[in-house]
Amino acid sequence: MTQTLNKNLYTAFGHSIHSEIPLPEAQHMTSQDHPADIVVRYANLTEKWSTCAIPSRSFFCTGDLVMFRVPDLAIFAVENGTTISISPEGNAEEDKLRLYVLGTCMGVILMQRKILPLHGSAIVINNKAYGFVGHSGHGKSTLASAFLQQGYPLMTDDIIAVTLDDRHVPYVTPAYPQQKLWQESLDVFGMNSNQFRPLFDRETKYAIPVESHFASATLPLAGIFELIKTDCEQVSIREIEKLERLPLLYRHTYRKSLLQDSGLTKWHFDMTARISSNIAIHQLQRPSNQPTVHQLTALVLDTIGE
Repeated sequence: MTQTLNKNLYTAFGHSIHSEIPLPEAQHMTSQDHPADIVVRYANLTEKWSTCAIPSRSFFCTGDLVMFRVPDLAIFAVENGTTISISPEGNAEEDKLRLYVLGTCMGVILMQRKILPLHGSAIVINNKAYGFVGHSGHGKSTLASAFLQQGYPLMTDDIIAVTLDDRHVPYVTPAYPQQKLWQESLDVFGMNSNQFRPLFDRETKYAIPVESHFASATLPLAGIFELIKTDCEQVSIREIEKLERLPLLYRHTYRKSLLQDSGLTKWHFDMTARISSNIAIHQLQRPSNQPTVHQLTALVLDTIGE
């Protein structure tokens, strides 16, 4: 499905997006005549949701459709890797709708297009992409920001979109020129929160524009670092053994709970097996209650020979 549309045209993850809802986080496209790969639109999904939804479950999933409802906000439908439909409820705030459009919905779009979405941030070192994955709150965005402070460009924050070329070499495609950082991360870098817009209903988490330090080209993925909080007293690093690599990539696949119902389990296994055999994967362990981001940055650079 390809449509030619004439306004609100953006680009992210290597695709053009036409959206009825403004997406200031994404990059605008200069050509207004460019065909849209992905359409974001408003629609009435109430009847469709009542037909498809299973009582007590907040989502519905098939091979080409994912629907989910966020109470008192909206019903969302993602179809065929091309269309995101939004059915707002009550006085839904646009800022909050965007969080789901650019997060969960776009992650589903990538899976439907058989692009692997990993939950993490990616930066550029010597024209190669390096990803930081980990559970929420383990410091992915903060570590990426530390690299930004040293002049290394950002490729993505929150979702790392990975594809394979004909030789099974993995590549990362840039997302949005923005980071999301908590107040404590801003404090680490001496950044004043008054300069930034707080995310909807998260008054201590902020949107940080990074247009001047954003990598806009698709680049080979050279390595992944998993961040782990532990009770250790100092930072450490270890290489992930081959048998641990597939579980790690599964663990940090964005919205992995949708893989089985979407019929993508075999695709995911094949994709992650090829990725794991072509890149270096390490685990970074850090103390839970100590500011160690600068030590982690030095450790990563030392590991990759910088």
